[in-house]
Amino acid sequence: MTDDPAASEPARSIARERLLSGQAWDDFCDTLKVAGRHIAQVEGPLSDLDRAEWYRFMTRLARSSMERLLENAEPTRPRLRDMVWRQSINVQTVDQDHLMCQFDAARDYRITGTRGTIPYFVLAVLTCPAPAVAGAEDWATQGAAGLARFDPANLKTTGFLHSGQLRVEADGTFAIVLSQNNPGPGHNWLRLLPESNCILIRTVWGDRATETEPAFTIARMDGAAPEPVTPELIADGLAWTAQAVLGYAELVRNWWQGSQGNFAARLNRLDYSRAQYLSNGGVPDRHVAFGGWEKGLDEALVLEFTPPPCEYWNFQLCNIWQENLDTFEDGNGWISNRRHVAAADGTVRVIIAERDPGLGGNWIDSYGHERGIWGLRFVQTPATAPVRLWRLPLAELAARGPAALDPAAMVRTGAFID
Repeated sequence: MTDDPAASEPARSIARERLLSGQAWDDFCDTLKVAGRHIAQVEGPLSDLDRAEWYRFMTRLARSSMERLLENAEPTRPRLRDMVWRQSINVQTVDQDHLMCQFDAARDYRITGTRGTIPYFVLAVLTCPAPAVAGAEDWATQGAAGLARFDPANLKTTGFLHSGQLRVEADGTFAIVLSQNNPGPGHNWLRLLPESNCILIRTVWGDRATETEPAFTIARMDGAAPEPVTPELIADGLAWTAQAVLGYAELVRNWWQGSQGNFAARLNRLDYSRAQYLSNGGVPDRHVAFGGWEKGLDEALVLEFTPPPCEYWNFQLCNIWQENLDTFEDGNGWISNRRHVAAADGTVRVIIAERDPGLGGNWIDSYGHERGIWGLRFVQTPATAPVRLWRLPLAELAARGPAALDPAAMVRTGAFID
């Protein structure tokens, strides 16, 4: 997104006319239709619950993308806005909030704020494939092929700065310069590249009830006064919004059964992959294992691992579309370093089943799901943890307890695959 009138004046004129004629709106609606129909590209078994959640997922993507890429994408009025409630793209932990802002890398920005008391946060500068004036052409007819040129979901990290690296004043305040050129000694600096177009701030909570969140405000350093929106800006925003919905629709399909993960072909495993995690806005100060899981409604999955020393860790269960299960509202669906039960030797046991078998450890309700994606995350540590895994009948687990966990039936996972 750019506010430079000279960037591509002919394209800006086309975008303006497309908006005023209604063509940009029609393309926006048609692209959303293409995204919704993308479920037909997902091969293999899908339950009625999976399909219902897909269409709900589409509405969440549209709501979140409108908020970020249209409502809060005015070039002279940058805003950091949290991802809307319930949106959990890419196995987003419940203990983590996302603040995002689109920007023009030709400008310099300053983020000011207060540190707060949460354990950790990290700022990442991102880039994604995008034309200079997205509103100047139709995207619906291009379908998924158009994502090669324009994909707001294909986020790559080009620079990051975490709270432990930040210079904070004695009163808890800080300032960070975002620019292509180094502002010099004594400044917190996040370098922008010419293609940078987004800032993402991840805040990680230990205990939301007792901790104070940090505060962040972003502003252009040239002091540009806010300007009214223009037809070409709205045409751009409509294109960015619709392409984001389509991009994430393709992303979750690709993770489930495509080149980015193909979890459906390697079920009931957790593999650490730097390439996998960094493929969508990840930062290289952590290790994350992703995988696909599957079991019958009358079965259970049991996992055991020993977390290494780290700033934060969590394990969470998601549906196929990488969304946290609805049980997160009830305090179920995930565990972390601040909310789990461990054995005396530090081993953490997770039981995934439709009901608690009374085995002890940490029960996560599969909530009517037979398959999905799971993640195991360790932040600020060079270490990882291998995982022991069992799949067995829930009735057997409830009847026999720990004796049902036959060592001969155990699967060892949690290895690096790149």
